[in-house]
Amino acid sequence: MKIVYLGSGEFGIECLNALANSSHGPAFIVTAPPHPAGRGRKDKPTPVACWAKKNSIPFMETEDVNAPGSIETIAAYQPQLIVVIAFGQKVGNQLINLPPKGAINVHASLLPKYRGAAPVNWAIINGETQTGISIITLAEKMDAGDVLAQAKTDIAADETAGQLHDRLAQIAAPLLLKTIEKITDGTVTYTAQDHSKATLAPKLKKSDGFLDFSESAGSLARKILGLWPWPGASAIYAPKETQKSLRVTIAKAKVVETSNPARMSAGTLDENLNIICGENALKITKIKPEGSRLMDFKDFVNGWRTVPGDIFMKPSN
Repeated sequence: MKIVYLGSGEFGIECLNALANSSHGPAFIVTAPPHPAGRGRKDKPTPVACWAKKNSIPFMETEDVNAPGSIETIAAYQPQLIVVIAFGQKVGNQLINLPPKGAINVHASLLPKYRGAAPVNWAIINGETQTGISIITLAEKMDAGDVLAQAKTDIAADETAGQLHDRLAQIAAPLLLKTIEKITDGTVTYTAQDHSKATLAPKLKKSDGFLDFSESAGSLARKILGLWPWPGASAIYAPKETQKSLRVTIAKAKVVETSNPARMSAGTLDENLNIICGENALKITKIKPEGSRLMDFKDFVNGWRTVPGDIFMKPSN
């Protein structure tokens, strides 16, 4: 089947590899333009653009896939099917209706749960024990199309969003190939979603990672996992001895049950160097000081001479 692929993010690379090694290799790829990245803020091509160059697949970079020129370029390839994965742009009806087999999307949740840009993160943050991949038709409303296929997987208790993202990308690839085969031979089933059960997974912003230690330790531990590696669960560390504050990102932490008999304020380190929270406490295991490497908390403690009574606070900006 002749396929045009629309995508920008790393999540789709496993699917691209699978397509390239099948009889459904992409004939043309559409991706976002380069964007500033890194400390130097130099323009960096998307992972999909890099993949297309490496694999000698013709591609186009555009900020508006629905512009007449973009549609004309795509139409020239006469696609039978459009595959959309981690694209970041809304695809209009003119493009959806262009190929005879329509357009499908690979989404990292068990729809109708977690429609939106950050389903992997929100599933962990909200304490879900299971998630998966859904392959759906594109629709006017975001992630609201008919379901063609799903694959489920359990979320490990200590799994970060980055780890789950990579694992779901691997699960998606064979599921996509099977679905395309069923579309090709006409055996695919289109199942409408129960829209009354839809939940949202909005795009994350940096402030979503600001930790408020008046919340329960359990809630914060899930945020820490669900926000790694981006935007990261951040706090301000304020040692009482030096009075010099430091922004840190907490990468991993465990919940410690405690009754807080001393009535210490939320964010204070207790005698075991655990952070007192609104309920129970957090034992940090991995931390990244601003401008430094990710390290074990014991190395941080030694370097900063951390002592009981030091405070972790929610950042203000």
